[in-house]
Amino acid sequence: MFKSIVLACTFFVASFANAATATNIASAAEKVSPLMPGLTIPALTLKDKDSNNVVLAERFAEKTTVLIVYRGGWCPYCSKQLANVQKIEAELAELGAQIIAVSPDSPEKLAESKIDSPNYQLLSDDSLILSQALGLAFYLDDKTATIYRNKLGVNFVSLDGKAKVALPVPAVFVIDKKGLVHFQYANPNYKVRLTENLLLAAVKSVSEQ
Repeated sequence: MFKSIVLACTFFVASFANAATATNIASAAEKVSPLMPGLTIPALTLKDKDSNNVVLAERFAEKTTVLIVYRGGWCPYCSKQLANVQKIEAELAELGAQIIAVSPDSPEKLAESKIDSPNYQLLSDDSLILSQALGLAFYLDDKTATIYRNKLGVNFVSLDGKAKVALPVPAVFVIDKKGLVHFQYANPNYKVRLTENLLLAAVKSVSEQ
C-alpha cells in the first residue's frame, strides 16, 4: 500500500509563521512510507505549548513512550482519539508509559487544549520535521487544501508557496527508552484510528521485554 516518495530537492519557503524544508513528502496519503518497527526515531527538538524546546530523545529516555501523530486540534477524529487515549492514561502509566502527541498545530493552538497532564504532553511539529522524518507527511491536493482552509479556517504549513500544503497521516508508535520503535500503526484513512485495547496490548508487550 505504502510507497516511499522522496523529493529530490530541498528548499526553503515561507509559511504562515515558520520556514519549512521539504525532504520527504508523499504526493498523497496512500503513498506515505511510515517508519517501521526495529528502526529508531530521529533525534529532533519540538516545541511545547509554551514554546519551550523539548528534545525528544531526552523524553524517550525517561520511559516507554506512546507517540501519537495527529492532524491537528481542528480535526474531530483526532480530538476523539486524544480524548479516548486520555481515558486509558492511568492504565498506560501503570505500564510505565508516557504519552506524547504531536501535530502541525502551533504552540499557541496547543495552549488551547484541555489536556493538561505531566504524563500526556502535546508538542508542535508546525514545520513538519518529525512528520517527514517518520515518513508520514503528504501533500493535499489543491481542492482539498482550499476546502480545509476556507471552511475550517485552519492554517497549515505551506511547503511550496501557496500552491501546496501538507499534513501527516495519523499514526501511533510505541517506543522504548532508546527511541526504538516496537509498534507502529498508520492509516491513510484518517477516519480509522487504533483502538485503545490494541494500544494497551502493544504497550504491555514492550513493558514486559
